[in-house]
Amino acid sequence: MPFPFQALVFDLDGTLIDSAPDMTRVLNRTLAAFDRPALTEAQVRTMIGDGSAVLVRQAFAATGAPLQDEAVQPVLRHYLDTYYDDSEPPVLYAGVAETLAALAERGVRLGLCTNKPENITRKLLGILGLGHLFGAVAGGDTLPVKKPDGRHLTWVLERLDATGGAARAAMIGDNGNDVKAARSAGVPVVAMSYGYPRMPVEDLGADLILDRFADLPDGLVRLAEAG
Repeated sequence: MPFPFQALVFDLDGTLIDSAPDMTRVLNRTLAAFDRPALTEAQVRTMIGDGSAVLVRQAFAATGAPLQDEAVQPVLRHYLDTYYDDSEPPVLYAGVAETLAALAERGVRLGLCTNKPENITRKLLGILGLGHLFGAVAGGDTLPVKKPDGRHLTWVLERLDATGGAARAAMIGDNGNDVKAARSAGVPVVAMSYGYPRMPVEDLGADLILDRFADLPDGLVRLAEAG
């Protein structure tokens, strides 16, 4: 029996990788460089998902006076330039590498749609040994738009040749940006319960919620049968 989805597009942070510990470490290094106090990992987890520029703005607002517009780029440059310089990369969630490889072996086209900058995303995929699995990658700065704008996701689907006809695609993420982008692009969406949803995962409005990444193939079969 053929797999019911020809293309799958994944979020990165909170879906494939647990990046909060590493992001907290890098962000706190940037805060210290600008004489700001450190944040806890719990605080940073609530800020993940909207891209690096929004992240540093939120971090500075939480540690004192908000950043003025002219100060955003110097702070953002420090944050991005020191990413992964002296720390271990984020870890993959259990079952991610094996499941992605199995899906690719079945002929499923895989894409990535993240609000993390594209150069950091590609560097990270290389470190983790996943880059060869993805036929299309869109970072938060790849296009003039990013999630929750559905055009961010549609751009990836177009490059996977999965925007119409017999192609059936789905989005897999962990927060509201992923669900909104999927709805705008007209594809079903799976939410992983372990990520950074910033609200009860049941309230995201996803078509399916999974606790384990390894359960994704069977979950997508059930989703297709129900739809």
